[in-house]
Amino acid sequence: MVDPSPAPIPQPEPSLTRTIALVGLMGVGKTSLGRRLAAMLGVAFKDADEEIENAAGCSVSEIFSARGEAEFRAGERRVIARLLEGPPHVLATGGGAFTQKETRALINQKAVSVWLRADLAVLARRVARKSTRPLLIGRDPLDVLTAQMRDRYPFYAEAHVTIDTGDLPHTATLTAVMEAVRRYQAEREPPSFASGRRAP
Repeated sequence: MVDPSPAPIPQPEPSLTRTIALVGLMGVGKTSLGRRLAAMLGVAFKDADEEIENAAGCSVSEIFSARGEAEFRAGERRVIARLLEGPPHVLATGGGAFTQKETRALINQKAVSVWLRADLAVLARRVARKSTRPLLIGRDPLDVLTAQMRDRYPFYAEAHVTIDTGDLPHTATLTAVMEAVRRYQAEREPPSFASGRRAP
C-alpha cells in the first residue's frame, strides 16, 4: 500500500547572510582556514591585506615604510568598509585591523567576527618557517607574539565568537567555527538572519 502522505522536503543549509570576519595574531591561520571555510560555504574569500596591496599598488610593508601606520590604518578601514558592503563572504583581516576602534566597530556591525586563538608556542613555530614577515626580521618570534598578545588580546576579546585552534586539524577547526557561528546567529540574531529568510 502506498503511503499517501507526502515525503518530507529536504531543507537546505541556511545561507550565509553576513560576512564572517576572521581576526587574530599572525600565524593563527586566518588565510588558510578562511579559504577552506569559504569553499565549504560556497562563498568568496577575501584577504584584507591583499586587497589593500591591490588598491595601493605596493606591499603592506612598503605602505608602512613610505606613509606610516596612521595612513595605512585609514586605508585599511576604507578597504574593509568596501568589502563589507559587498555580498557575504569570508574575510581574513590583518593582525592589527581589529585593534582599531572604528574598524572593530565596523566589523562587529556588518559581520560576524571570529577570533582564532592559539597557544603562542604553536604560533611561534609556524611563523618561524616564513621569512616574509617584516616584524620578525632579526627578532625572536615568541617575543614578538608575546608583546602582540598583551597589546591585542583585549581588543580581540570583543569578537562575537572565539575559537581555540591549537594544533587541531583544519577540518576540526572549520567545524568548530561553523558550529559557533550558527550558535551565535541563533542566540543573537533575528530569526530572519538565522534562517536565511528575510522578515516580511
